[in-house]
Amino acid sequence: MLVRHIVLASLLAVTQAIQSSAPEAVPGRLRTLPLGQLNFLHTTDTHGWHAGHLQEASYGADWGDYISFTQRLREKIEAEGNDLLLVDTGDRVEGNGLYDASSPTGKYTRQIFSQQNIDIICSGNHELYKANTTDREFIDLIPAYGSNYLASNLDVIHPKSGERVPLAQRFRKFKTKNHGIKVTAFGFLYDFTGNDKNSFVQKVEDTIKEQWFQDAIKDRSVDVFLVAGHVGLRQSEFSNVFKAIRAAQWDVPIVFFGGHTHIRDYVKYDDKAYGLESGRYMETIGFQSVSGLPSRKHDEKKLELRTASYSFARRYIDNNLFSFYSHTGLDESTFPTEVGQNVSAQITKAREALNLDEVFGCNPRVLWMSRVPYPHKDSIFSWLGSRVIPEKAIDDHRKDYPRIIYANTGAMRFDIFEGPFTRDTTFIVSPFTSGFRYIKNVPFDIADRLLKVINDGNNFLGLSHSLLTDRQLKSPDQINLTQDYVASSTQNQHTTDPEDPPLTPGYTTHDDAGDDGDDTIHSEISHYQIPNCIESRVNINEDQNSHESQEETVDVVFLDFIQPWMLEALRMLGAEYTSEDTIPYAGGRSFTEMIAEWVSENWQGDC
Repeated sequence: MLVRHIVLASLLAVTQAIQSSAPEAVPGRLRTLPLGQLNFLHTTDTHGWHAGHLQEASYGADWGDYISFTQRLREKIEAEGNDLLLVDTGDRVEGNGLYDASSPTGKYTRQIFSQQNIDIICSGNHELYKANTTDREFIDLIPAYGSNYLASNLDVIHPKSGERVPLAQRFRKFKTKNHGIKVTAFGFLYDFTGNDKNSFVQKVEDTIKEQWFQDAIKDRSVDVFLVAGHVGLRQSEFSNVFKAIRAAQWDVPIVFFGGHTHIRDYVKYDDKAYGLESGRYMETIGFQSVSGLPSRKHDEKKLELRTASYSFARRYIDNNLFSFYSHTGLDESTFPTEVGQNVSAQITKAREALNLDEVFGCNPRVLWMSRVPYPHKDSIFSWLGSRVIPEKAIDDHRKDYPRIIYANTGAMRFDIFEGPFTRDTTFIVSPFTSGFRYIKNVPFDIADRLLKVINDGNNFLGLSHSLLTDRQLKSPDQINLTQDYVASSTQNQHTTDPEDPPLTPGYTTHDDAGDDGDDTIHSEISHYQIPNCIESRVNINEDQNSHESQEETVDVVFLDFIQPWMLEALRMLGAEYTSEDTIPYAGGRSFTEMIAEWVSENWQGDC
């Protein structure tokens, strides 16, 4: 195992992120980057976290710091005569106050984001949920990236002409700067069906049959195929793309870059094809390299025989300045670039304009999504189910009626840390606009069994992972794909010496290449599965021993986002309700508003 022991005083002393409220990066035990002939940096599912994590030292670098890192690493790689490409695979929106708090949403983040030079970029599903979000993507971001933005299976309605057109070009052919490596790149979205009416997602299995794709993959001058996509690496969509390319060319290397499932992962498709997925929320900067490719630097027409000895490697870089300084060999004075510093300053100004540091309350303890089991006193879902939902989800006209209130765990996006609960925190924890609806007077014997049906995993509605998004109900299969911090319980072994910094909790990833992918060696974090939904029972007279209720009927209340699944679960229990039977509850106030109100009323004190 190749490990670098960082003992330089300049690195151990101060590694302060540009955002003044971010914690200092903690020195750690690092593995070196396995630099190669063709190198890649990858981001995905950043969801507006471009200010970095302001309460977590391991991920405290902001987008400006990342820009500096890419510029400095490029200098280092190109000085050795090799190449570096940048890839982003979507879901840049929704999930953080920097994006969600502005009007219109994304007012600042698109300009901030687009100052990073990205070679291949594509859309995620979150860019398509709302028509105006898709329009802004088409109007603002695609012109910024031009032919680098790819949409192999995605069309939109043109905001001005009203015609159906590709969101961006279908594929791209280009050569790398130093080696002249010929790359053919694609940009896919998984078979998403929850988009608004101004976008159209063609199934990947249909797209790869089209003539343009077949012609592109049969080009024998290609040195490497680059398949970017907002697709889980182990989903069928990428498997189908791989099989199609291999049917055309068995010997050309393929590099995949995935997203959507919010994990660190590395997949071997065959000995010449590997895929990288780089986590979520600006926690991870993914790195992948491939060597053994032809070099056309000195002879543009030269077609070298393809080698059988391609080598692939990967790292998952913790998004903090300690890692950035270490991998570039620089320090606080030599690392920042002008562009990076300017972008960090723009982020600071945007956060100030949006008043994201306004404090609503002070959390007395950490509340975890999955680091503790449910129920548990430190579970965010136990807190919601026992306090927030019963105390705030109240309809004045039905407040005295017995009710069972349901919320899907996918409505919550992040842990709540001890300390200030700010305006920014509300968007981080629950960025969605869902309110509650209800059905009056549902027979209690049916309502009493709803939660079990909903949480009955894959049997519930026959939901598969391809139908689920990170906003939706989670089946047990998907829970394995959306772990909050770790993709394995495997902890890397490492011999400690007196100069080593102590291990900090974090990712301990196991993938198809082993357990040495994380750049920072961490101690293991526990992870527990959580249910699809939780419930709160209010005003229900139940016998404490038998749990039998005296109620004949109850109101069934639920977040509006899960209405289709609630209605289906009721039908499975023999109750035929339709959407016309549902009524807005609690004045239509959003769940996020209720959380912020509860915090303001209950968590007052000195932080």
